[in-house]
Amino acid sequence: MPGLSFDLIAMQLFTGLALGAIYVLFAIGLSLIFGMLTVVNFAHGAFYMVGAYVGLFLISLGGNFWLCLVAVPLIVGISGMIVERFLIRPLYGRGIDYPLLLTFGLSYIMVELIRIGFGTSGYPFDTPDLLQGAVNIGIGYFPLYRLFVIGAAAVVLLGLWLFLERTSFGLIIRAGARDPQIVRVLGVDVARVWLYVFGIGTAIAGLAGLLAAPLQGVIPEMGANILAEAFVVTVVGGMGSIGGAVIAGLLVGVVISMTSLFAPEMAKVSIFALMAIVLLIRPQGFFGRAGLMS
Repeated sequence: MPGLSFDLIAMQLFTGLALGAIYVLFAIGLSLIFGMLTVVNFAHGAFYMVGAYVGLFLISLGGNFWLCLVAVPLIVGISGMIVERFLIRPLYGRGIDYPLLLTFGLSYIMVELIRIGFGTSGYPFDTPDLLQGAVNIGIGYFPLYRLFVIGAAAVVLLGLWLFLERTSFGLIIRAGARDPQIVRVLGVDVARVWLYVFGIGTAIAGLAGLLAAPLQGVIPEMGANILAEAFVVTVVGGMGSIGGAVIAGLLVGVVISMTSLFAPEMAKVSIFALMAIVLLIRPQGFFGRAGLMS
């Protein structure tokens, strides 16, 4: 198309990677929880939103963004563990619909509580001073904070991979995702494993909400806005597949970004078209296991 240079297209690709990094962080928590617990967590978007509001609250008390990077995942993760222990755990074994409906209702409750506590209006979330401005990446100047988001997502992914592949608890998680009955026979407290997995998944969602806040502001509906797109990522990558969530998250971010460049009105529709194409070719997604939902 006339007026579109290679540098502009390359910058748009980097923008898509930054957006995709948020999708990746959100979707890997969703995939981790589903892959281990077979729970479709419709409250995941609410935990994402809570992460942004917790960061906003801590900063209003005199904290800073760097403190929030540690405190927000801890607070949101502990909240997720409480939800799993007292609300979701009693529903295990009753079918996949029960926790799905519970988390769907819980998401509305969490959003309403935020509206009561913080109001219905949105809040700006300032970019940390150290991450303001832009840097030259060879094809032009790119916002430093977006580069930080990409790097932060890479660090989280590396840490999660090392945890799952190089620790004994990670081995238990991977074994439990494949055959929880055998893990029980070996004497492992599967309920405790599920508790920690749900906490880790929601903690990553809270971190994603915090990282997204300077890019889009903080509003009570921000979790609902990303949830549908995150389920597209999860379905395209394969339900329960963390590797699939990473690849699909980056792909969806790039697709939205590039579509916004050529046909902005089709940006949101494009990812659902992508999902339809993938499911027609491979119904279980890129790396999903057939029959996982049964």
